Amino acid sequence: MVHVAIIGAYGSAGTAVAGELVDEPGVELTLIDDGEPGGGLCILRGCMPSKEVLSAAAHRFQARHDHRLDGDLPDVDLESVVETKNEHVSSFAEHRRGAVHDMAERDNVEFIHDTARFVDDRVIRVGDQTIEPDYVVVATGSVLNVPRLPGMDDVSFMSSADVLDATELPESGIVMGFGYVGMELVPYLAEAGTSLTVVEHDDRPIDEADAPFGDAALDIYEENWDLEVLRNTYEQRIEPTADGGVRLFVEDEDGEEHAHEADELFVFTGRRPNVDRLGFEETAIEPSEGWVDDTMQARDDDRVFVVGDVNGKEPILHVAKEQGFTAADNILAHQQGDSLTRYENVHHHVIFSGLGVYPFARVGHSKESAEEAGLDFVHVSREASDDGVFKTKDVPEGRASLVVDANDGTVLGYQGLHYHADVMAKTMQVAVEMELDVRDLPDRAYHPTTPEILDGLFRDAAAQL
Repeated sequence: MVHVAIIGAYGSAGTAVAGELVDEPGVELTLIDDGEPGGGLCILRGCMPSKEVLSAAAHRFQARHDHRLDGDLPDVDLESVVETKNEHVSSFAEHRRGAVHDMAERDNVEFIHDTARFVDDRVIRVGDQTIEPDYVVVATGSVLNVPRLPGMDDVSFMSSADVLDATELPESGIVMGFGYVGMELVPYLAEAGTSLTVVEHDDRPIDEADAPFGDAALDIYEENWDLEVLRNTYEQRIEPTADGGVRLFVEDEDGEEHAHEADELFVFTGRRPNVDRLGFEETAIEPSEGWVDDTMQARDDDRVFVVGDVNGKEPILHVAKEQGFTAADNILAHQQGDSLTRYENVHHHVIFSGLGVYPFARVGHSKESAEEAGLDFVHVSREASDDGVFKTKDVPEGRASLVVDANDGTVLGYQGLHYHADVMAKTMQVAVEMELDVRDLPDRAYHPTTPEILDGLFRDAAAQL
């Protein structure tokens, strides 16, 4: 019998590990989580509730831009948005908890609803008991990353979680953080009536995208919402104002300092691994850069597996689940003395930018990453306005691109910033992961459907080949 303890059993990664191991003969599981009500970050505070609130603002945005509609434009009813979001999230979380508790009904599984802490190598204190499992899986997720900026302790701010629960929003705000979270929540705040100043450290947002996509995203944001993006700008210090607002001092690319004031500060500066309370200082494990191998094992203890946001590799839901599956397989392989599998994934990300009306998706290589990898490739791109279907659906902005191998036509990557790009990501994931030849892909959309933009890319790339 091999005993595996999973710290963070309610989360996506922890549940994935448990689900893979629970039916294995000879495996004893101890599932540990102190979540209240429990359900994991994605369900409670992440991707699920954020899409709930974005959808409401998206309906207003599209009504506001469609000149064919007449009548008064409705406001975003924040109380109704939050009430509906809470109802749905509660149901999703209940389903997740139910799955964990159902596993705990089995003879080989115990669930402990309490906080776990290491007191020695693979020795865990949970409540009033101490357990010494053969393997430990750490799946404790992430916590808000608050910048160490002078004056931060003196001001209040709203995090993404606060925004998702807000039934009132200020007239003006300053946004720190224009990554995934900022790209999604900035237009929501603006559509709900908040005038925003956004700090962007680089020339453009969306670091993983080729430059034209970040530029296109900025154009969409600044043309459609009441906001100003401060490019190549860095925060220096912050202080409260006499009327209860905030004053942020920033330095621009010329080294000049400027002050910006607003009613509220929004901190969307990402998340960091949730390791502070785990007691790693009592073990051989040091959670620093590169502390988790691709086998999901902790570098300093090969019987401790670290999956999901907590390992700092790629804090995305589907990656967390895939890492969980890999860890489960590797625990069994390690216990049997077999070789372990290294987790590798094709880049596949979606940002619900532009309220999800203009989402960004990337699968596989971008033009820039293909160049960095030294690949011989063909790159083609299209504007959404090249295809009349986007105009007929009143979503004319955006673009898409395709990277294929110059020698054999293998599809290497796709990027899209346009209506329905999120839906097309799955199709392109199939093409990339199955290493399909672009010349074999059918370019036969049924007009007027938005995948015509893919057909155009396929034709353009095939013609170049």
